Amino acid sequence: MDNAETISPPLPDQQQDVPGSTAAMTPRPDHGEESYRGTGRLEGKKAIITGGDSGIGRAVAIAFAREGADILIAYLNEDEDADETARWIEQAGRKAVLVAGNIGSADHCYDIIDRAVAEFGKIDILVNNAAHQMTFERLEDIPDEEWEQTFQTNIHAMFYLAKAAVPHMQGGAIINTTSVNADMPKQSLLPYATTKGAIQNFSGGLAQMLADRNIRVNCVAPGPVWTPLIPSTMPPDQVKSFGEDYPMGRPAQPKELAPVYVMLATDEASYVSGATVAVTGGKPII
Repeated sequence: MDNAETISPPLPDQQQDVPGSTAAMTPRPDHGEESYRGTGRLEGKKAIITGGDSGIGRAVAIAFAREGADILIAYLNEDEDADETARWIEQAGRKAVLVAGNIGSADHCYDIIDRAVAEFGKIDILVNNAAHQMTFERLEDIPDEEWEQTFQTNIHAMFYLAKAAVPHMQGGAIINTTSVNADMPKQSLLPYATTKGAIQNFSGGLAQMLADRNIRVNCVAPGPVWTPLIPSTMPPDQVKSFGEDYPMGRPAQPKELAPVYVMLATDEASYVSGATVAVTGGKPII
């Protein structure tokens, strides 16, 4: 049986501290470790993936590596998850570089780009995937610091990283992770959903700005995906029923997102820019 079928709600009771750990999740997410087969579509490419230690980021890293790319993984502080992702990259015969730190800091974002250039000599693909979210039921319950942190991590970092990376890109692709919340905001995720709308707008504008440099900018809009972000940022009752209100009746496994990122990163997608690709298990976005 495909592991995607085994995560149908109701999910087991579980709760974690932010930012969460893959090893503590029940069931364990499937990042395509045993199933993704590459065909060399990214041979020789150099990629940066933020939030690449777990979840969607790990699945994309595994897929990119098996397609032939060397990868820098930027992550907050989840060293165990990051080391596991690096192991899969290296098992694919590609180079893995790990950089820990808070991408909400402009200086750290610039350091990430400097490290990538020092290690790889160039940048072909930038995947802005890292995100922060927390759940709040009332506007008055959202601390100012929480609002600021969500924007710093989710959208400010994309600006800093893109601005620093573009001078080192000779064509290539920037892929930003937005969300179904960009079009259908969930009220309990107000700060997160607001940033996801900003990401979609940022991507569309940046695609136009960079078109004459042959740099394509697109975003992927996932629906519910089973990652450490869920048990570490949502209350237990929401975790237990996570994804059941979507047409397939379940959340996605991270591996089910990876092929879209691969497609957007390939040279064959040379006329795909300014797009939002929805991966929602059948739920249309507006």
